Amino acid sequence: MKRVNLAIVGATGMVGQTFLQVLEDLDVPVGELVLLASQRTAGQTVSFKGRDYTVELLTPQALDPVRFQYALFSAGGSVSTEYAPLAAKAGITVIDNSSAWRMDPAVPLVVPEVNFDAIGPQDHLIANPNCSTIQSVLPLKVLHDLFGLTRVVYTTYQAVSGSGYRGTADLARTQRGEKPAFYRHPIADNCLPEIDVFLPSGYTKEEQKMIDETRKILGDDAMAVSATCVRVPVRNGHSVAINVTTKRPFDLDQLHEALAAAPGIGLRIEPENYPTARQASGQDLVLVGRIRPDDSFPNTLHLWTVADNIRKGAATNAVQILMKCMEARS
Repeated sequence: MKRVNLAIVGATGMVGQTFLQVLEDLDVPVGELVLLASQRTAGQTVSFKGRDYTVELLTPQALDPVRFQYALFSAGGSVSTEYAPLAAKAGITVIDNSSAWRMDPAVPLVVPEVNFDAIGPQDHLIANPNCSTIQSVLPLKVLHDLFGLTRVVYTTYQAVSGSGYRGTADLARTQRGEKPAFYRHPIADNCLPEIDVFLPSGYTKEEQKMIDETRKILGDDAMAVSATCVRVPVRNGHSVAINVTTKRPFDLDQLHEALAAAPGIGLRIEPENYPTARQASGQDLVLVGRIRPDDSFPNTLHLWTVADNIRKGAATNAVQILMKCMEARS
């Protein structure tokens, strides 16, 4: 694979730092590396592959297609709204980790193992999905292709790292018996059914993201999808319980065989060998287990998925998009 010049926007954040780790772990051939961030953290020094880089200030002029041809963005929706179109217009391929562009009909929303073909040669702005959506659509794609889907119901158990450094700090703070500074209630020894803001519908924005993104990624606007998203006192690794109704009767042996062969999935068939967030943390596979029929409704089954929400749920998925784009466009 040919070397690529790359920028990371939001290089000092939790996902930005993980971008660097994943690029090294996957041995991505990076030529020139440009690290960009806000005034607050510009000037800091960051290491990558044994070399120190100074973080530069993000400005419109810094988005220079001569210096780099790809950019990984993880600096929040407002930054992506302002700067991602500028970079894309200049011919830089942007892979954006915020929610700013996910539901734009003109922007591909991509999990490489599921729908990389949604990206065309003309696309210079690509959206990275929500962390819980990513780990869910990998097994759902297998089910959709085999049996069709009519309804999906999510219940998530999401780690505090999904809130970045502020979430992990609040867990530590409330474990010490101090008042929360970020979450509405103490997260220590607690579960909070509130992720992102509440919408007029009563759903949270996180729940609505999962609903809308699942339909877009799987290409099925008619599919019924619902979600309840819960923040739990786990440092890293999201867990999602999924209840699925299929169009056609499912065969568990056929499903097991297909899941075992699917890229990006680690299957646990034995019920007692269920995967946990601790097992997923630090790796890039989506682990799937607890697959069983739901006898309360026809053509319905349960499954359980866990994944590292900062790696596969954010940084790794974006880097995998980058690598496949490099390969396709070389």
